[in-house]
Amino acid sequence: MRIPVNAIVFEDFETLDIMGPVELFGLLQEHYQVQFYSLNGGLISNKHGVILQTQPFKDMTVNEHSILLVPGGIVTFDLIQNQPLLDQLKTLALHSGHVLTICTGSSLLAATGVLDGVQATSNKMAFEFVQKLNDKVRWQAQARWVIDGKFYTSSGVSAGMDMTLAFIRDTQGEKMAQLCAEEAEYIWNCNPEIDHFCKVKGTDQA
Repeated sequence: MRIPVNAIVFEDFETLDIMGPVELFGLLQEHYQVQFYSLNGGLISNKHGVILQTQPFKDMTVNEHSILLVPGGIVTFDLIQNQPLLDQLKTLALHSGHVLTICTGSSLLAATGVLDGVQATSNKMAFEFVQKLNDKVRWQAQARWVIDGKFYTSSGVSAGMDMTLAFIRDTQGEKMAQLCAEEAEYIWNCNPEIDHFCKVKGTDQA
C-alpha cells in the first residue's frame, strides 16, 4: 500500500515550498502517492502563475500512515485569520501520521495550537512574526529543520527539500534518501544544525 502524501495548497502558496518535497516524494512512487488538496477544492493559483487542480479537504485520506504537507508564503500572514481553514487544518494535523511544514507553513499549525509545547522552526525572515504568533511553541532559531515526534518543520523555501530527504532517510533509510538526492541532482544539507540563513537574518544563535 502506498502512503498518502496530502499536499495542501491555498491561493498564493510558495511554489518551491510544495513542489520541492513533491518532486522528492514523486521519485518514490512505489512508496508514496501525492495528491493536492485545498479547503474547498478546485483550481488554486499562486503568485508565480502556477495553477493546480485540487480536491477538497473533506475528500482527503487521513490515517496513522498519511503525511500532511503544509507550505508557506507571505499569504500565511493573512491565513492565520481564516478560522474555517485553521479548524480543518487542526483536525487534519491531529489525525495524520506525520506532518511536514515548509517555511511559514509552521505558522498555520502554530495558529491552530497543535504545536503548543512542540519544538519547531520557520522561515528566518518571518521568525519574529511566528514567535509572537504563539509563544507556547518551542521555536528553534538556529535550525534548517526540526523534528519533534510526528512533526517535521523546516526553515524557508528550499529547506523543505532538506527536511523531506531527512524524512525519507528516517522512514526509508539513508541509501534511499541519498538516491533521491542524486536523482534530483540536489546537494543535500543533511545536517539540520547548519542554518546559514539564521545568521544572515540576524536571529538569535543561542
